Parts: sequence; C-alpha cells; structure tokens
Amino acid sequence: MTALGKLLRTTAFKLALAYLAVFATLSMVVLTYVSWHANALIAGQLNATVNAEITGLAEQYRQGGIRKLVAVVDERSNRAGNGSIYLLTTFSGDTLAGNVSGLPGASLAEAGERELPYQRVGEDQTAPYPAVVRVFVLPGGYRLLVGRDTEERERLAGVIANAVQWSLALVVVLGLAGGVFVARRVLKRLDAMTETSRSIMAGDLSGRLAVTGSGDEFDRLAEAVNAMLERINELMAGLKEVSDNIAHDLKTPLTRLRNRAEAALRDARTDEDWQTSTEQIIAEADGMIRIFNALLLIARAESGGARGQLAEVDVADVVREVAELYEPLAEERGATLKVEAPVSIGVTGNRELIGQVVANLVENALNYATGEGTGNEVTVSAIAQPTAAVLTVADRGPGIPEADRARAMERFVRLAPSRSRPGSGLGLALASAVARLHGGELALSDNAPGLRAELTLPRSGAPVSGGFEPGRSYVRAQGGEPRPAPAPALPGT
Repeated sequence: MTALGKLLRTTAFKLALAYLAVFATLSMVVLTYVSWHANALIAGQLNATVNAEITGLAEQYRQGGIRKLVAVVDERSNRAGNGSIYLLTTFSGDTLAGNVSGLPGASLAEAGERELPYQRVGEDQTAPYPAVVRVFVLPGGYRLLVGRDTEERERLAGVIANAVQWSLALVVVLGLAGGVFVARRVLKRLDAMTETSRSIMAGDLSGRLAVTGSGDEFDRLAEAVNAMLERINELMAGLKEVSDNIAHDLKTPLTRLRNRAEAALRDARTDEDWQTSTEQIIAEADGMIRIFNALLLIARAESGGARGQLAEVDVADVVREVAELYEPLAEERGATLKVEAPVSIGVTGNRELIGQVVANLVENALNYATGEGTGNEVTVSAIAQPTAAVLTVADRGPGIPEADRARAMERFVRLAPSRSRPGSGLGLALASAVARLHGGELALSDNAPGLRAELTLPRSGAPVSGGFEPGRSYVRAQGGEPRPAPAPALPGT
C-alpha cells in the first residue's frame, strides 16, 4: 500500500473529513441565512423608499392636480444618483415627465407592483437596469410609475454569493490540509508503535513504546502497554529462573531418591530393611511433592488464578487458628507462641492462601528462631489499620541481614545459615506472591533482635461473620466454637 493510501485510510483522516463535512454544511447554512437576511433587508428598504415617494406624490397631486404632479415628477427626475425612477404619461403613452426612456411593452397597461428592466433617459446602452416599480392609473387615463433601481441589491447578492463560494472552497482546502496534517502525525506515531511491536514479537522483550510526555491518549496507551510489557518481561524472567532452579534443585532429591531405591535393591535383605528403605523413599517423594505444590501455589497466585475465589475473610480469626494449630509444636521446641488478634478484621481474599502464608511464616519462625542461644519467643499478630490489615510474625532469632531480605523472597533462595536444614526456599516466595495477588505486600524488617515479617492486605471495610464451610476440617479452641483449620504449611521453607 502506498503512503498516500495509508494516509487516506487512517481513522484520523476519516474523522477530519467527517468534521469537515459537518463544518462546511454549518457554514453553508449560516452564509445562506446571512445572504437571505441581507436581501430581505434591502428589499424592505426599497419598499419603504418607494412607499415614501408615493405618499409624497399623492399629496402633491391632491394639492395641485396633474399640473402640480408633472412639475414635482420633473423636479425629482432631475436629481442625479438617488436611485429612484419616475414616469408620468398620458392615456396614449406620451411622456409628460420622468427619467425612464425605455420600458417593455404593456408595462403601464395595468396598475400594480412588479419588477422590470428599464433604461435611463440620456443613456445609450443596450443592457437595461433592474428595478422594482409600482404603476398607478390616474383619472383621465394618466399613468404614473414610481420605482427604485435594484442594481445595488443585485450587486450585493453577487458579492455574497461569491463570498459563499470562496468561503466554502477555503473551508474545504483548509480542512483537507488539516486532515492530512493530523493524519500524518497520528500515522507517524502509529508506525513507530507498530515497528516497536514487531521488534517485540521478534523476541526483543526490552523494546518499549515511545512516550512523548504530552499526556494524550497515545501516551496513556503507550504507558499501559509498557507496564504490561514490564510485567510480561518479569514473568518470563521468573519462568526462566524457576525452570533453572527446578532443574538444579530437584536434581539432588531425584538423585537421592534413585540412590535410595538402588541401595534398597542392593542391600535390603529382611522385611525390616525393605520397610525402612521404602519409608525413606516415600519421605523423599513427599518432599518433592511439597516443592511442586508450593510452585503450583506460587504460579496460581502470580497468575491471578485465585481471584475468582476471593471472598470476605476474617484474618484475625485466621491468625488465631494458625497459632492454635502450632501451639503443640512450639511447646515441643520450648518456645512461647504469643497471639495478638483481639478483634475481627475483614479483608477480601482467599482464606486458604492467607492461612498458608501465615502458617509458613510461623513454621519458619519456629524452625529457625528457636533453640539454644535464641529468645525462644514467636509473636503472631493481626492489627487493623484504617485501610489495611497487617499480619505480623516476629521472632527473637538471628534474623536476616538487610542486604539479603529482598533476595530471601525469591524462589529457591536459601541463605547460608539455613542450607543445612531441610527445606526448599519457597515459603517467602509464596508469601510475596499471595500478597501481590491481594494488592498488598510482604515486608521483612529487623525485630531487634530477630526477624519481623509483615503481610499487609487492603481491608474490605466489613468484618466477616462466622459459619461453617462445607468440605473443610475444623479444630476446636479451648472453650470456643469449632473453627476451620488452615492448610498444612510447607515445612522448612
């Protein structure tokens, strides 16, 4: 397609043509009205002038008869340049007075008002002048013609018609020029966007649409598309990273699983040996299943797949449930588990995922922040703020250095102190993904000493009423009503 063809097919050019048609139509209507109104005004002035002349001549005729009328008509006919025409004739058509030399035949035969051409006395010309006249038949057969030259009116009508034509022509030319100019600018930006899009489709995900800073609709579109591309780039980078991490981190447990199976075939002799080997193989398989489940949960949260299951959730109740579930584990490890969730706090979210995140954070705190040399205290709290609910898990353990906190929320990242412990390094990555799914964030900070993990979720503004959900298991608090138990956490993540 040629450049002109692309230009003429653009929406901007078509819109310019539509605006041009509307504006030209309106201009024509306005100019036509002005022309009609001007002609009507001039015609009114001509009639008023003729009426005044007739009134004056009638008065003269009443005072002095035909002799007086002849004298007055002769006097007025000799005035130059006033535009009035007069003619007084006998019953036989002989001229008594006036400034008209030639009229069409039978023009004076009947009384009345009419438009007709005439010639002036003393002028030798072939083209007659236009005039509006009134003819009166006087006693004795005399004929009196009084009128007004309309050449000025015709000339003004021609000027207006000429102005209308040139105005419409100028509107069309300027409209087409403006349409071409606008279409060229729009087409230039669209071509730039198209070229960038093609480079992105070719595999260059670093390409971005140009933003001029004007704040127009193209800038807003470019900013939205650039934000989408940034997100796609992040997801692609995350996918590549996850693929690399899965290949690297699952290689060891798969190798260990194979070695255990091979050792069982080679060394097991008794039923007890077979049972022990089978249990070890099952434990390894369970660990791998937990890793895959965590990856699926993260993918589900980051893709927004759980948005359709969002409902009103009382996060304070979720915190109390998780704390109650982990009290036996805390006692077993000699730790104190404190709960601070006194009121209901409603958010719109996925109860299962929020419970999973809180359980992961509590279990991490119990795994890494209890034992000899630590404070052996873990605090779980839910605090209501005006626009958000803040779920906090704080411990008195060694914590995470500030430089490593952002990296700790990536998939499969395990810092040096925890590499000797069981785990996959997916717990904080899942918590961060769930926070983003709910429009919140996960923040790690210093608890002086220890680690403080804060999950901030936007509030829904209404507390959630209690009730049983079908298909859920329930635990009973001491002296309280049954409450749904959270999904089991990912140990050591």
